Amino acid sequence: MERVKKQLPKISEDNDKFEFTGEKIEVNGKILYRIRATKDIIVNGNIVVHKGDLGGFIEKEENLDHKSSAWIFDNAKVYDNARVYENAFIFDNAEIYDNAQVYGSAKIYDSAWVLGNARVYGNALVFGKAQVYDNAQVYDDAWIYDNTQVYGSAWVYGSARVYKNSKVCGSAWVFGKARVYGNAKVSGNAWVFGNARVYGNAWVFGDAWIYEDARIHGDAWIRDVSISGNTNITSGFIDSKVWKALLRKRSN
Repeated sequence: MERVKKQLPKISEDNDKFEFTGEKIEVNGKILYRIRATKDIIVNGNIVVHKGDLGGFIEKEENLDHKSSAWIFDNAKVYDNARVYENAFIFDNAEIYDNAQVYGSAKIYDSAWVLGNARVYGNALVFGKAQVYDNAQVYDDAWIYDNTQVYGSAWVYGSARVYKNSKVCGSAWVFGKARVYGNAKVSGNAWVFGNARVYGNAWVFGDAWIYEDARIHGDAWIRDVSISGNTNITSGFIDSKVWKALLRKRSN
């Protein structure tokens, strides 16, 4: 890090929330500047940032809304055309960049990244070394953490949890109280919801629906079928043809 006195980014006349300090860093070819609060920032009656507190790093004023309670803490970084606003907080060494947006009361921390055109909002948490990118959306009370990746046009919402080394991508949705973890992958147009669990090395894809209390794990691959109830599948490739055969066998 180094100190500079000149050529700081411009600050709007009505910005009474923060100022740029002379401390700067270079990240991915961009120069970012540490910010300092110029007033107390209050959320729900509590002072969360005191006047004079140092914040994290941004490239330009537009990265952090100056009319809301959003804040960037520690050594977190926000740059390119990324925006943090409303009551969102960014902590630790997290990075928000490209055209990503974090808002509502969302929190991003540890070494997590939100990039591309991704959106994280509501009360969502993204932490660990998790990455949310492309056109993905994470919202409501969802948690994305560990080394998870959520990308493509995937949505994770409700009270869903996606963690360990799992991936949710394509146009997949994970919602309700569903859990996806281990090395599992949910992709295509698949939905995982209710109290369903997908874990281990399982892959759920195509137009599959996994819901209620179903468990898909081990080395199971599920494509284009709806699996519900207390069904427990630990191995094998199951598509609509195989599933119909299994159901016929079970009914005999």
